[in-house]
Amino acid sequence: MKQTEFKSKKAIIIGGSMSGLLAARVLSDFYNEVTILERDSLLSDGRHRRGVPQSRHAHGLLAGGREVLDELFPGISEDLIGAGAISADVVNDGKWFFEGDCLRRAPSGTNGILLSRPLLESTIRGRVRALERISVRDSCSVRDLIMVKGLVKGIRTETGVLEADLVVDASGRGSQSAKWLKSLGFPPPREEEVEVRLTYTTRIFRRRKSDMGGDAFASIPVTLENKRSGVILAQEGDRWVVTLIGRFGIEAPEDLEGYRDYAKQLAASYIYDVIRDAEPIGDATVMRFPASIRRRYEELQRFPDGFLVFVDAICSFNPIYGQGMSAAALQAKTLQKELADGRANLAQRFFTRASKVIDTPWNIAVGSDLRMPETVGKRTLAGRIMSWYISKLQRFAHRDADAAVAFLRVAQLLDDPSTLMRPKLVLQVLTGSFQEEPA
Repeated sequence: MKQTEFKSKKAIIIGGSMSGLLAARVLSDFYNEVTILERDSLLSDGRHRRGVPQSRHAHGLLAGGREVLDELFPGISEDLIGAGAISADVVNDGKWFFEGDCLRRAPSGTNGILLSRPLLESTIRGRVRALERISVRDSCSVRDLIMVKGLVKGIRTETGVLEADLVVDASGRGSQSAKWLKSLGFPPPREEEVEVRLTYTTRIFRRRKSDMGGDAFASIPVTLENKRSGVILAQEGDRWVVTLIGRFGIEAPEDLEGYRDYAKQLAASYIYDVIRDAEPIGDATVMRFPASIRRRYEELQRFPDGFLVFVDAICSFNPIYGQGMSAAALQAKTLQKELADGRANLAQRFFTRASKVIDTPWNIAVGSDLRMPETVGKRTLAGRIMSWYISKLQRFAHRDADAAVAFLRVAQLLDDPSTLMRPKLVLQVLTGSFQEEPA
């Protein structure tokens, strides 16, 4: 890598959550000073933060994200597991309920990590703070960008101006970048929106060794007939985090009795069987997610030098699929590669490469969501065909472990979706589907 090109230069990152921390780790290889600006007060004791409302809900690190984090922060998996996080084989250690049954299990050697968001974020923040080139300023809000002779040269806060050679907006879904660009005379990006109208209701329960036969997780998605879904994930501290999801006006009650009754109405009973007599810890928390949003920065013909937009500020996924943190890690790896190739046309190169990284999780989430007739978004013939095929693949994977591994490696952001279209697998899926058709 050309890691000496940017030495003695300054970078500012707007946002101190996961995406900001990952950006800081990468930029510290190329910039002599990296400053993270966070509007929240950052706590070091692992508590939930006001600016991360989703942190109280179910979280896991997909296998693809874990792989990248271990590259960026060697030994981070061991640190997390040592702090109580659970390493789980994504094919063999839990229940994936699709199309009326669970996917076939098999030891795959493909491991994700189950843990709370505060544990993950505080552990990574500790690693980032330990890097000598990085400093963090919390309780600091950014007002706008500073441009000098066509270059972004810093930011303005409520207390003054901070100069920088690169500004990265990692502020998340509520990014102000489109507004800032417009004020500087640049066009905002085109937005794609898929309206899902989700409501998350989460409770924590005490975890017992006998629960779910020792499995670490279960996922029960919506069906065309049942708009209720849910996940149950093991968590540090012998706890279960249970997130029950409703769509299009359907919501899980917050009271314990109503919550348990809602779980009983899911398409499978795995979650209800655990929580019907499990000890609750604390009260329910609720979060609403109206729509997945993707901002097409890669399409822009004009974009200011010295500025980048990163992760959720580009694309905010439906969180039900658990892809956000892993997609952030993959974008960080992309940024690292582009910085290693030099500064010329950095934004254009990064947005182009990042769009390819985003395509897989976006297509997985949107493709699944658009199966629901109530979902508002653009439907295509190719999307309908792929949705039909994935449904058949999941049914075939009820009895075929290789198909289950292939599907979950894509869902875990390890393999490209094209691997699901290998001729042998397609033939097996279609042949198996025809055999299942009633005479």
